[in-house]
Amino acid sequence: MPQTIKERELYERIHKNPLFVNTTEEEFNTLLTSCKLKFYDKAEKSNYFKKPEEGLVLVLQGSAEVLIEGQDGSSVMLEVIQENEFIGFSNFAYYLGEMSRPLDKHHIDMEVAENSICLQIPYEVIKKRMEYQSVRDFVLRKMSSRLSNVYTSLGEQVRLADEYGESEPYVRRVQDFMNSPVITIHAEAKTKEIAELMIDSSVSSIVVTDQSGKLVGIVTEKDLVERVIAGGGSPTTLLAKDIMTKNPHTAKVTDYYYEALTKFYKHGIKHLPVVKAGKPVGIVTFATLMTKRDRNSMSILKTIEEASFEKLPVVKAAIYDVLSNLIQDEISTIHTLEIITKFYDRLAKHCVMLAVQSMEEKGLVAPVPFAWYQMGSGARGEQFMLTDQDHFLVYEDVPVAQAKEVERYFKLLGNEIVVHLEKAGYTRCLGFMMASESQWRGTMVEWQERLRQWALQSTPEQILLGYNFLSFRFLYGESSVNDQFVEMVNSQLQKSATFIYYMAQQEKEKPIPQLQQNFLTIFRGRSKADVIDIKKHALFPLHHCLQILGVNSGIINATPLEIISALQKKKKITKDFADEIRHAYEVSLSIRISMSWEKHLRNESISTEIDLRKLRRWELNELRTTLDTVRALQSHLLSKL
Repeated sequence: MPQTIKERELYERIHKNPLFVNTTEEEFNTLLTSCKLKFYDKAEKSNYFKKPEEGLVLVLQGSAEVLIEGQDGSSVMLEVIQENEFIGFSNFAYYLGEMSRPLDKHHIDMEVAENSICLQIPYEVIKKRMEYQSVRDFVLRKMSSRLSNVYTSLGEQVRLADEYGESEPYVRRVQDFMNSPVITIHAEAKTKEIAELMIDSSVSSIVVTDQSGKLVGIVTEKDLVERVIAGGGSPTTLLAKDIMTKNPHTAKVTDYYYEALTKFYKHGIKHLPVVKAGKPVGIVTFATLMTKRDRNSMSILKTIEEASFEKLPVVKAAIYDVLSNLIQDEISTIHTLEIITKFYDRLAKHCVMLAVQSMEEKGLVAPVPFAWYQMGSGARGEQFMLTDQDHFLVYEDVPVAQAKEVERYFKLLGNEIVVHLEKAGYTRCLGFMMASESQWRGTMVEWQERLRQWALQSTPEQILLGYNFLSFRFLYGESSVNDQFVEMVNSQLQKSATFIYYMAQQEKEKPIPQLQQNFLTIFRGRSKADVIDIKKHALFPLHHCLQILGVNSGIINATPLEIISALQKKKKITKDFADEIRHAYEVSLSIRISMSWEKHLRNESISTEIDLRKLRRWELNELRTTLDTVRALQSHLLSKL
């Protein structure tokens, strides 16, 4: 029995759910002992459905995304589950005996968007409750509603996937898909007026404004049900200001699609008023956002997913078209890379999937679970144009008797991956940092020994390998292998203090150039007097310092921006310093991208060297500030030794 007030509230909420309603307290307690109450932290991901017998999950508090993951490791968001909603209807065909087993080509994950409490209801409990007509009717209504939503979303996505062309900007803003004009009502309006206005306007929410027309709140259908009908209030006496949600989350007309989507996920809301100068000018619903996906995005994804080996080169041209639009529209560098990285990730995953399929066509199937990782700019999320390959393979340990056979398979797979990536436009790495090479693939134990040897030797070559390796990011394969690998790497790095020390010392020997007013006198040496390399003098030192600071704080398998945020959260750097580093990072990337793209358009060889004489004064000042920040980061690192 529940002991605390909180436990009693949860107990009563569960008992009132239609799945358990009309059960005696004794019957309910018996059923509840077979269920499991689960508490999830923010952003925690859980694979509920390894076995269909695990049943349904009822969200009691918070919200979550439901993702479906295919064999290629890619995930697609199916829906967002709010409080008092269920997860797991996809296995009902199995429960009812219509399928011999659940879906085996995909698994469903629940990714918690905020702190949540969930109740896992096993199949045995569901089976008992389905004997009652009222429960069967409830489940049928829920499943019918869910199926309707799925078909609506699927139909819209199929339609958009068939439409090609550049009729819309790639990055859509809220003003492009909001509902306008927005339906509003004043704060003194009676609840009855709100309900009538909702019915007449066929909307599920009303925006509340003050006498000056500024937004003060929002009333949704849920508010009417919970605060008026269920609360026992009178629709003729309660006013809008009494039942509205005050100071609701809002969007600006200039916000991007993905910024609005983030607010829905983060705050678990379904309606987002759009404001301009404090006044509502439109509204976006979560349902609208899900069905207004960008046409170009769907076109690119279709191009990637349908590409055969022969058609892989087409994908590069399609992504470059998108990149061109982003640069022309002057979208921020960070947002540009976020978008492009998602496409490159899909392309890389698709290449690996085709490589695996190519092996299967030859009668060769993966003997053990494995994980495939990217390194370098691709792993850091900085790859705006296809460069050379940097990747490796990790697979589960095997008995000695099977070692040669397993190694033979992954050697062939490594070669296949290289061939497919090369076909897509990734050139072969001149340093041979690819899964086709024996030093860049191996079992968990082999990788552990490899890291140990790097740490023992600590030569400049080993340190360079360490820097490239530490940028790794998991892209394809079994997440369980990745979890084990990350844990092993973190453990090994904590034992390699000397190696980390030498990495930091190497940074000390590479001081950041000083850009003073008379900068022509700063860089001595032939024709290079007025040239600086943005990659060598800014990006690489910044990466290396962040990697070392991250390792010292147990932060690995993360992009530079993620490391900065994690260091700030752990109070290893101040908020102001973190903001300065982010700015320096974006300026460095922006210079590199604009400069390289211009050279690409002129069919010139790509270089990261900047001719300081061609910079305008404000650009030179930005560069000077950036280098000062990187130098400060370097000093911060050395002070921690």
